[in-house]
Amino acid sequence: MALLNRVSRLFKADFHAVLDQIEEPETLLKQAIRDMEDEMAAGEQRIALCIQGQESLAARRREIAASAADLDQQLDLCFESGEDELARGVVRRKLEAERLLKRLDAEIEANARFLDRHREQLDENRATLESLRQKAELIVSRVPSAGGAGDRDPVTRLARDLRVCDDEVEIAFLHEKAARSSS
Repeated sequence: MALLNRVSRLFKADFHAVLDQIEEPETLLKQAIRDMEDEMAAGEQRIALCIQGQESLAARRREIAASAADLDQQLDLCFESGEDELARGVVRRKLEAERLLKRLDAEIEANARFLDRHREQLDENRATLESLRQKAELIVSRVPSAGGAGDRDPVTRLARDLRVCDDEVEIAFLHEKAARSSS
């Protein structure tokens, strides 16, 4: 049983190694960036829709506030004319308008919080996306392409120039040993 588990693990490890070789990191990175850009566009669209909703709520609130002002004038007229029954109906409409204004104010406030939260998140996502783009450019510029491009890569060139062979190590070792034994 243990042998089967070990063989199974070995097969999985080899299979994953093959998949890692097949996958192109550049392509996967570019796809991840495209996915983030799509998500950013969707977030911007949600924010735009919320702004439109906010403007609609504000316009509706202005209409109701104007209507409430008209109701005040109607109440003044009803009381001056001694029309108490008519004034009760106007008072009812005024109370309904006030309640509706409170509800609209609450919705406007909730939308404002939603907008603030999503704008902050969108700004953070923009910064993350820009950072990933920069890192992707660095990675793509470092990946050698076919045809000896490895020599043009500064990291590869630096590594080749700094490589120390075994003979150089032995000679330096003998110099260090001699310097320390004479002192």
